[in-house]
Amino acid sequence: MATPFYPPPAPAPPSGPVSKIAVVGEQFCAPYTVDLTVTEKAISLTDGDYVVTDVNGNILFKVKGKFLSLRDRRILLDAAGNPLLSMQQKMISMHRRWQVYKGDSSNSADLLFSVKKSSLLQFKTELDVFVASNTAESQCDFKVKGSFHERSCLIYLGDSTNVIARMHREYTVKNIVLGKDAFGITIYPNVDYAFVVALIVILDEINEDRRD
Repeated sequence: MATPFYPPPAPAPPSGPVSKIAVVGEQFCAPYTVDLTVTEKAISLTDGDYVVTDVNGNILFKVKGKFLSLRDRRILLDAAGNPLLSMQQKMISMHRRWQVYKGDSSNSADLLFSVKKSSLLQFKTELDVFVASNTAESQCDFKVKGSFHERSCLIYLGDSTNVIARMHREYTVKNIVLGKDAFGITIYPNVDYAFVVALIVILDEINEDRRD
C-alpha cells in the first residue's frame, strides 16, 4: 500500500497587517509570525479537549468542554488554567451560531464576537465572524474558509483576500502512532493568536456537527 503524500503547507507571507488586530487582547499580538499546534484529545478530566503548544512544545492554551449542560460550551484557558474565553453555541440557530465571551462569562455585556455559517447548505466550510460592536452584521469582520474533509482553512480580514492566519493538518509520525488529531496554525504578524485559536476550535466543532 502506497504511503500517502501530503504536500507541505504554503509559506507564510513576509508580513502581516500594519496595525494590530486585537479581538481578545493586544498581549496576544506578536510582531512576528506565530506557529502553533492544536492537539485534539479524547475526553479528559485533566488536560481538556484541546491543547495548544508553541514551536518549542510549551503549552499556551487548553480548551475544556462543559458536557453536562443544555448547550455546547467550550472554555479557552491560559497555561495557568485561567479562563480567557467562553465559547457557547446558541441552542436554536439554523446557522450554527457560536458566541464568544470574555473569561467564563455568558453575559451579553461581555460578548467579544460571534461566528456563524455563511449559508445553510455548504460543500466547503465558510464562516462569518462579527465582533460585538458590529451589531448590524451587514458585513462580516472576518471570514473563515476551509474544507470539511481536509481540516484546513484560511482566515481572512472581512470579505477581502487578505489572509491573516491559516490552519493545516499536522501529519507527523508521533501523531499517527499516538492516534492524535493535530492541527498546525500559522498566525501572521500583529494578529491576535488567542482569537485565531478560538476560531479554529469553533471550526472544528462545526465540522464535527457535520460529520455527526
